Order: sequence, then C-alpha cells, then structure tokens
Amino acid sequence: MTTQMSDRLDDVLHAGQVGGLHAVVAVHDGQTLLEHYGAGEDFAWGDSLGVVEFGPETLHDIRSVTKSVTVLLYGIALGEGLVPPPAQPLLSLFTQYPDLAANPQRARLTVEHALTMSLGVEWREDLPYNSPANAEIAMELAPDRYRYILERPILEPPGTRWTYCGGATALLGRLIADGTGQSLPQYAQAMLFAPLGIDSFEWMTGADEVASAASGLRLAPRDVARIGELVLAEGTWDGHRIVPTDWIRTMLQPRLQTSWGAQYGYHWYVESVEGHRVVAGMGNGGQRLFVLPDLGLTVAVTAGNYDDPDQWRTPVTVLERVILPATA
Repeated sequence: MTTQMSDRLDDVLHAGQVGGLHAVVAVHDGQTLLEHYGAGEDFAWGDSLGVVEFGPETLHDIRSVTKSVTVLLYGIALGEGLVPPPAQPLLSLFTQYPDLAANPQRARLTVEHALTMSLGVEWREDLPYNSPANAEIAMELAPDRYRYILERPILEPPGTRWTYCGGATALLGRLIADGTGQSLPQYAQAMLFAPLGIDSFEWMTGADEVASAASGLRLAPRDVARIGELVLAEGTWDGHRIVPTDWIRTMLQPRLQTSWGAQYGYHWYVESVEGHRVVAGMGNGGQRLFVLPDLGLTVAVTAGNYDDPDQWRTPVTVLERVILPATA
C-alpha cells in the first residue's frame, strides 16, 4: 500500500495535477503510509515567507482547519464544565452587550448556532482575505471584534442556513478563554497538544493580541495528522482520554448542508467520497485534514494555493487519485 501510494503521488506530481502541494502525510492505524514534502512559496497569513523547503518539522498555516481544532478544545472544556453547553443562549454569555441582548431576534442565538455557523447574520467571506470588505478581515480591524460579530445585520432566523463565518469561531474562542482563564494557545498546549506529543506550534494573533480561533494555527503536517488520529479514536490517545467521546460523536453529526453540498456538524465537514464517509477540516490554500473512519485512515495535506478559486483540486486529487486507490 505504501509503495502504491508513493508511486501514485509521483504520477500526479509529474502530470502537474497537484500544483502548489507542500506536504502530504497519510496514517493508517498508527502507521505512516505516505509522507511527502515539497517546496514552494508560502505565507503566514498575508506575509510571504519566500520559497520554503518543507520537511517534517516545518510549521505550516493550516488556516481554517484551526476552526476544527478550536471545536475540539471547546469539547474538552465542556467536559471539564468550564464552558456552556450548546443550548445556552449566546448573548447571556456576552453581558457587556445588554443593548444587543435586548433585541428579541438576537436573544434567540445559542452557542449551537455558533457551532454550526448558522447565526443568521450578514457575513461574507467569499472575498479576498486582503480586503476589508471580507467580514473576517473587517472583524480583525474592528475596535471590538465580538460586538462586530454580534451586531451584524440579521438576515434570517438562527439555525436556518449554514453561512461560512469565522466570527462564529471567534465567539467560541472567547468562551473557551473566559471559561478556562487561559488564552487559546495556553489551553491548547496543556489539554490537547502536550497530551498528543505535539511540541511545536504557533498560534497567530490579531492586532488586539487575541489568538485567531478561526485561522491562526501553524502546525507541522505530522501533527495535523495526529489530530485526525485523535478524532478517529473518538478522543483517546495512547490509552488516555483527551476529548470526551460523546463530544466527538456530537461534533461529527451532520446538521446543516453547506453551499456546495457537503454536510456540516460542529465546525467539521461530513461528506461521502467514493462510498467512504469522510470527516474533514478545511482551510484556505488547500489545507485539509481528512479522516476516513471505515478505513482507519487519516490524511493531512498542506498547500500554497491561497485565495485560488480552484484551491480545492489539489487536496481532492491527493485523496481520490493517490490515497483511496491504494486502499482498494
């Protein structure tokens, strides 16, 4: 299987079908089947790092795969009784905004609406991430990011529709920080990364020095795969419970349909690829964490196709042309 995957990857690389690919790590039942590192221009958010020769220890933006990690942290904190359950009214947790809570429509918002990105407010991220018209960038530029999110114009009742929203994740990050008394990176290091043996990471912050719960995490691909293995094992690692099993199951339960057809749970995508259930974290540029439970398989992909409309092609090609045929 390992040789077949490597040969198939060579084929698609030589055919130019995985442009911008930086790294792939595929793990089956704890055994690494494929580990590939390339080279190419990379960025930390919008800052060019120049041409990077990637290796096992090289940290990489995982962009919005960060969202899926943040929700794992929420589950850990919930298991400790430090954050509110999904049914909790959201604005009751942001008492600094009594004017917003007084609005009956906004008062209907719950934590679950943040978890499923169904806040029902105006939020556009289908614009370049260097544009202040992009809602996530506007949030970063706002004097108060949480007020910016919570006072967005209401378009429809919460829970009606999935709308991609980094602001929803920012709210969850704030609840984790408030509940645990630690910053997101501090809590992640203590409760997730250290138990997984992840020694090196970066978590980028905005101008207010708040770690970006939506897109700020930088990890080595091997460690992204470890997070996938944790999900595959329903929250256990090396015989130790890290994330409550019931949270993993709840997190991966499909709840709403995305704009392109995949299902959405709590900050994880759920879809079927060639008859296999795939749960995934996805990030701008072609960052992917694929978990295929029926195959016992985890695949981490990093790439440099940021803001490219066809950025999805590289990780999908890796999964469908390299990984899955070798498991048949």
